[in-house]
Parts: sequence; structure tokens; C-alpha cells
Amino acid sequence: MLYNKKILLDRLINLNIVGEDIYQNLKEVEDIEKVESYLIKQGIVTAEDLTKIKAEIFNLPYIDLREFDIDPEILDIFPNDILMNQKIIPFKKEGAEISVALLDPQDFRGIQAVEFLIKQKRWKVKYYLMSEDSFRAVVKKNSTLGQEVQQALGAAEDKYTADIENELDKKEGDLGTIKGAPISKIVSVIIRHAVEGRASDIHIEPGNKQSKVRYRVDGILHTSLTLPAHVHPAIISRIKIMANLKIDETRIPQDGRIRLNIDGRQVDFRVSIFPLMGNEKAVLRVLDTLKGIMPLTDLGFNERHINMIQENIKASNGMLLLTGPTGSGKTTTLYSVLNILNQDGVNIITLEDPVEYFFPGVNQSQIRAEIGYTFAAGLRSILRQDPDIIMVGEIRDNETAELAVHASLTGHFVLSTLHTNSAPGAVPRLIDMGVEPFLLSSTLRIVVAQRLARKICQNCKVEIPLSDTIKDNILKEIKDIPEIYLKDVFNKNKNEITKDDIKFFKGEGCEECGGKGYKSRCVVAEILLVTEDVKEAMSNGYNEEKMKEALKKQNMITLKQDGILKSLQGITTMEEVMRVTTD
Repeated sequence: MLYNKKILLDRLINLNIVGEDIYQNLKEVEDIEKVESYLIKQGIVTAEDLTKIKAEIFNLPYIDLREFDIDPEILDIFPNDILMNQKIIPFKKEGAEISVALLDPQDFRGIQAVEFLIKQKRWKVKYYLMSEDSFRAVVKKNSTLGQEVQQALGAAEDKYTADIENELDKKEGDLGTIKGAPISKIVSVIIRHAVEGRASDIHIEPGNKQSKVRYRVDGILHTSLTLPAHVHPAIISRIKIMANLKIDETRIPQDGRIRLNIDGRQVDFRVSIFPLMGNEKAVLRVLDTLKGIMPLTDLGFNERHINMIQENIKASNGMLLLTGPTGSGKTTTLYSVLNILNQDGVNIITLEDPVEYFFPGVNQSQIRAEIGYTFAAGLRSILRQDPDIIMVGEIRDNETAELAVHASLTGHFVLSTLHTNSAPGAVPRLIDMGVEPFLLSSTLRIVVAQRLARKICQNCKVEIPLSDTIKDNILKEIKDIPEIYLKDVFNKNKNEITKDDIKFFKGEGCEECGGKGYKSRCVVAEILLVTEDVKEAMSNGYNEEKMKEALKKQNMITLKQDGILKSLQGITTMEEVMRVTTD
């Protein structure tokens, strides 16, 4: 169950531990830790009694470890840094069940660390709640814990070293032996947890004393696991073997690909090995092939934006551009558009670096810059393949930009991406790259700029109380949003929207979203349609004032405005909107 200030205070008042006056005063205190500290310091409740109350809220058994004799072998099950950083104490083991005391049951990283460490032993875990005093008592009583753990790890190091040397000697020759090694199991668990936790990337980073595993979930990196530093080279070697890379090459970056069957589904991993000072870092991009190509509605585009895209890709020639920073979902959106265009009567060819998803019915080509096969070189060859639709993964230089424009002039529909902060910003960027303005105005049809914002978890979504001042500020903010979009959200004309219509939401945090309050992501977008007014603004160079007038005429909303509308609909939060739209 979720634990927050309101739940604690409600429980205290129901138990007659605090009165209405104290309840009202503590409601104004933002930090729950300050509330707990005040209750203990004022003698309203003891630390142990407060822990018992919290245990009831979390539906966990309470344990007092202050006089508990813990077998050192039980403590040695978990590395010392896990015990100290995550504040967890294993205190008893009966058969295949281990009892673990937690200081903070909402520290999901700590729980994840426990699950990781016991999973391969096939144990069951029973969680208890302890107080800060209990934790300190155990640490003080077992002051030699760190030394004992280091000795245990030192003894294990010989075994790991032998395994590593055996693997390196065999290299790619005997995958059967490697598969049974402890390192292989660690890598397998890291990968499986990433897929189960909806991670888009796995970062395995070396350190002086420990190797750190971080997962990127919904665009945010979270530390999930720490491992002894001496196993890091073996983990990197195992990943290299799986990706068919050179395990004895540690001086230069290497890229590869892994395909695994996880729980009955094919999952691809794009592997990047990067040399650092004294060691290497691995990043694995998770490409779940079973997810398929998501339609534009599932990506989070509003209905008006979807109609704009669908109308402007019907032409036999022209260009669609997607803009945004790395990690903003441009490739995913390109695939969604290609899925609409992918029919038996058309020949679609793509140039990608790298090919992320294999797309049935589409001819996909992998760029290899190291042998001279660049986007520009590929574009020249593509035109001899009788294409109807061409997708260029990214316009990076003048030559690629000019070739893409010329391809769209000669009866092909071209889709590509560009790194700019906004949709209108794509026009001067292409002109700066050497594309003639009159050619650009003849070929460019639509520019989509996008970001990815985290969606509020629907399982723990609650409305946020807002002051009148905040509501007044929001009303001022939405005055600049075209009325047709406001009507889609409020079903009212602009002059009819009042403070009562302004509602914002957040996720309180639950088991389903890992306590974060967010789950999954949605697109926040702005779309520039190349109308006659826009063509006039760009045909003789780039006229910013004329462009602003043209955008106003077509009722274009900005990234921030689209984000505000999505937050008013309860899809995301204003904090997320500001995070992804602030340049």
C-alpha cells in the first residue's frame, strides 16, 4: 500500500494518538520525514511504535532487531554496499525462505536488489519492517561486517578469475561452457529484469569499487543493481561474445546485436561497447520485436495531428520531416508512418543507422560509414532501385539534404529526421545546409517536431488541488492556444472556460508503476504544414515574421501548448511538460 503524509496522519488520528490541532498543523508540513521526526521528538509516539503503525499501513510484519542475534553467514548473503546503501538486513533463513528487514518498503531499488540476489538460489523471501534504531543496532553489533564481506568477495574472486580466464581462452569456440558460467547467469538476469521492467536501455558502467547497472525506464535512468568491480570485465566479455564482437579488443568502440528468446518472445538488443579509462562500458538498447509497429494513436498524437499526417503522406512525391533530440521517438514515429504507407503496390526502401526493427514488406538497408556506405552514397544507389517511398534515417550533412530534396522532386516520397528544437526551425536549418529555398518550398510538405513525456500511472492517478492563483495563470496560458484545440479538451468555446474547468493530476506511486507515479510515455508534438503562406515565407530565404503569420493562420500549436492540453486531459503532468519542452 502507498505510504504518504495523509495516510499516516489519518491513521494517527483514528488511533487517537494526535488531536485535530496537531493534525491540522502537520498537514502543512510538506516533508513526511519531518512529520515523523516531529512526532518522535515531541514524545507523541516512540520510533518503534511509529514503525509498528507503518508496518500495519504497508501490511508487513514488524520486527525489532535491537536484541536479535543474527548469524554472520546470513548477513554475508548480501554484499555490504547493498546492506548499507539500501538499508536492508537479512536476519533469518529457514529452509528455502529468507527473512529480510526493510527500512523503507517504498525503496523499490532495494527490493529489486534482494530479488536479484536470491533469484538464482531459488529462495523465497519474506519482508519485515524495522526501525532506524534496529538498523543502527545491527550495523554497530556487526562492525566487522564490511571486512568479512570483503574477505568473502576476495575468496570468490579466485573462482571468478578462473571462470573468466577459461572463457577468454575458449573465446567463441565453446558457447556451451560459457553458458553454464556464473557470469552468464548474471548477464541473463540483468537482461531479463530489463525486459520485464520495460527498460529501453541497459547501462553497465565500471567503477573503482563496484560495477553499476542502470535501466532507462520511460526516459529516466535508474540505478538497479551494484556488483563487485572484479566481475565487470567478465560481464563485458560475455556481452561481447553474445554480440559476436572481439573480446580481446578493448581500445576502440564496438557495435553489435543480440537476439534472445525471453519468455517465448523474440527480443533484440543493440549493443554498444565504449572504452573508458581502464575499462569498458556497455549499453544495450532493448528492441522488443513483438511489440510491433505502434499506430499513431497509441504513440499519443492527438486526433487533429494524426489527420494532418495522414493527409500529407498521400502524395506521390514530397517530403515529411521529423525533428527532435536523440531519444524523442522520431524513429518509432517514422515506422508508424511507414506502416500506413506499406502496401503491396509500392516499393519502400530505407537507409538506417542502425536498423532497429525488422519491418516485413520494407527493404531495409544498414548504413556502414566505415566502408564509405553513407546516407548520401545509399541515396544515390536507391534511386536505381525503382523506389516509390524512401526513408532516410537522418539528414546529417549538406550532400544528404540536397539528395533527399532532389529525390522528392523526381517523383518519390521521402521521409527523414533532422536535429532541430522546433518544427519551424527545420526550414532555416535546411537552408543553412545548402538547400535552395525555392526547391525546399516545392518539396517539403509537413514537419513534425516531437518529445516524449512520461504518462501518469492510471492505477494511482489522483487530482491535484490547485489554488485560484495557479488556475488564473493557466487560464492566461491557454488564451494563446487556438480555440479548436481547446474545444477538443473542454468541449467549450474559449470564452466559456472557467477556473472550475482547470484540473491537473498526478500519480501517487504504486506497485504497478514502481512507486514513480508514471508509466509509459506519450508524444508531445507540434506540426508545421507547408501551406502557400509558408511557401511564400521560405521561397526567397527565410522570413521569420512572415513565417509567424503563416503559422498563426494554420492554427499551429507549439510543443508546450500540446503538452499543456495533455496535462489538462490527465495524460501527463505539467512537470513533465516543462521538463521535455524547455530547451
